[in-house]
Amino acid sequence: MPPITPAGDPATPVIALQNVHKRFGSQEVLKGLSLSVADGETVVVMGRSGIGKSVMLRLLVGLETPDQGSVHIHGQDITALRGEALNAVRSKIGFLFQEAALYDSLTVAENVAFPIRHRTGGGAPEKHDRVRELLSFVGMENEGRKKPSDISGGMKKRVGLARALALDPDILLFDEPTSALDPITAREIEDLILKLQKERHVTSLVVTHDIRGARHYANRMAFVDQGVIAAIGTLEELRASRHPFVTEFLREAL
Repeated sequence: MPPITPAGDPATPVIALQNVHKRFGSQEVLKGLSLSVADGETVVVMGRSGIGKSVMLRLLVGLETPDQGSVHIHGQDITALRGEALNAVRSKIGFLFQEAALYDSLTVAENVAFPIRHRTGGGAPEKHDRVRELLSFVGMENEGRKKPSDISGGMKKRVGLARALALDPDILLFDEPTSALDPITAREIEDLILKLQKERHVTSLVVTHDIRGARHYANRMAFVDQGVIAAIGTLEELRASRHPFVTEFLREAL
């Protein structure tokens, strides 16, 4: 499969982490990490488990703050934002959690409607139409009345994605979107990520270990090692990297 052409202009990033440091107790997880994602681009972040990839996502929605460095969304440094100012930035970002994080007591449709009800206060007909549209987009239009316990893991991911899209964000963050899924279901999720880029021009940052799947939708791939970005580029560019971790990762994964 030919590489996807990089989208947007990296000189004017939608997402930018600059020299970010983050420590938890005696462990420094991020040690000067810098990364930017252009408008409409999908960047995949890979690396060993426990090296700070999910921490990076939490920094981007203000659930963590860096000890040093800055985090910019649409050019705005969010590191000092609190309250309504931070919530305004968060409203532009959709987050698909690793386990989908659905509310067990709510139906599929109610899970998707949850952010709409709490953020916009829209009327019942508008919410119903929006929920139906979102469930249709992820191929779950006939499952709205079911509870999360009644659907498969792949379906839960789809519902989680529909909920992440509820407020029409222009940024999406994915934490291991295809983990624990069979290959066919994983490819369906990958197709949805690509569809979001092509049809809605969404800017996406995806944390995953699945490089085989990621090459289906990624514009660029970034490798985190020792708390920094060790290498970033298209898959073909990364194949030429001489960084020992990148070389080993690609050799084992492909």
